[in-house]
Amino acid sequence: MSPAARKPRPRRYDPQKTRAAVTAQLAHVQEAVRALAPGHLALPTRLGDWTVRELVAHLSLTLGSLARALEHPVPARAEATLLEWPSAAAGLASGIDERTRALAAAHDPAALLERTAVEFAEAVLPLPDDRLLASRPGAMTLADLLVTRCVELVVHTDDLAAATGREIPFDRQAVAATTRLLADVLADRAPGGSVELRVPPFAVVQCVAGPKHTRGTPPNVVETDPLTWIRLATGRTTWAEAREAAAVSASGERSDIGGYLPLLS
Repeated sequence: MSPAARKPRPRRYDPQKTRAAVTAQLAHVQEAVRALAPGHLALPTRLGDWTVRELVAHLSLTLGSLARALEHPVPARAEATLLEWPSAAAGLASGIDERTRALAAAHDPAALLERTAVEFAEAVLPLPDDRLLASRPGAMTLADLLVTRCVELVVHTDDLAAATGREIPFDRQAVAATTRLLADVLADRAPGGSVELRVPPFAVVQCVAGPKHTRGTPPNVVETDPLTWIRLATGRTTWAEAREAAAVSASGERSDIGGYLPLLS
């Protein structure tokens, strides 16, 4: 593999900051869900035919999966990295949809989220950062899995806000972790140094095979804000829509990265 196409090393995340970010963003979601009237649960979302009811149930499912993993033997070794997680998540979509619908039909979603949050705080958060848990695509440390929960919480907070028309706060550290992981996934899937993706103030990565610049301003630059990047990376908006809305700037003949998106949907 040529130097220009070399894949990035997995980024390190501060476990204490990640724990604080997950806790803070979960609290924002809980507060928003508590404020929902019964009629809000029937509102449509941008997630296919899921309503807000299914969306809230899904948040409980994603958080509760870590507690459920404690029911299995401790894996012997780590088997996957953070950069592999988005691909595995996409492959589980049909099963996740089925389980989400079953939860939403059997439980009050708001009450379920409250119970799940308590279980998460009591059973999962006290565990050491290096505790291995069974997961897809393979066993991962708790520290890494909590980064994935940041992604789930931030992305679905945005979904919930879009569905209900309410402003829901975002924890800065949770958005930072989500932005960085999704930027690194792009660099991993499209390795190279011909395009520079800038998502200030959280991430800058080199990606896409081709001529690599060595000094000065790169010839191909994509720049956008964190929420727009997260929406692009998760299929909530398209490259064409973001360009039309002037939410992303792209300069250089290789700067169209729309063909690599979404990374997670």
